[in-house]
Amino acid sequence: MKPKMLFLALILFTALPAKAQDAARAKSLLDEVYNKVTGYDNIYVDFKFELNNTEASVKQETRGDLTLQGEKYVLNYMGARQLYDGKKVYTIVPENEEVTIEDKSDDPGTVSPSRMLTFYRDGHNYAWDVLQNVQGRKIQYVKLTPIDSDSDIRSILLGIDVETKHIYKLIETGNNGTRTTITVNSFKTDQPLSKSLFTFDEQKYKDDGYYIIRN
Repeated sequence: MKPKMLFLALILFTALPAKAQDAARAKSLLDEVYNKVTGYDNIYVDFKFELNNTEASVKQETRGDLTLQGEKYVLNYMGARQLYDGKKVYTIVPENEEVTIEDKSDDPGTVSPSRMLTFYRDGHNYAWDVLQNVQGRKIQYVKLTPIDSDSDIRSILLGIDVETKHIYKLIETGNNGTRTTITVNSFKTDQPLSKSLFTFDEQKYKDDGYYIIRN
């Protein structure tokens, strides 16, 4: 084998095991995150949402919060409230005095609020990425690339607090150049919750004059 070809072969066979090790490290860290998240009775997350598309001159920033207990959730976001009681999804829009009732989507490509902290378990290749220091916290990033070549998502960077194993930041880049960033401002676990938190009172909204839409 010519010296140049031998050199290239050495680089190739050295790089492949290193890449595999990085993928294994990334998966191991994500497994720790998953085990930590699924070990809580409930989770409350206060977050900042940013949408940026330079080409379309679109920039949006807002805040929201999410309460999770198993599959059930309550999401407050952009002036609306979405509730899933384990059977139906209720989207309440006070501005329009409107409630939409529908079944939960079974599309595996859809990241519902109940999967926001566990979606990375399926459908992605993993790679070890940069380590950042954020106000004294070590945030390790893992790069997720969709296995589905037809996905609208180019990549996702998931920032994980090394000490707590909680997700701190998610940066999603679409094939159209749109970048979506979710930053966790507050992450609380095992909070005392009202027994009626995940219960939708249809009569209450009817009495308040809301229009009920069933899909």
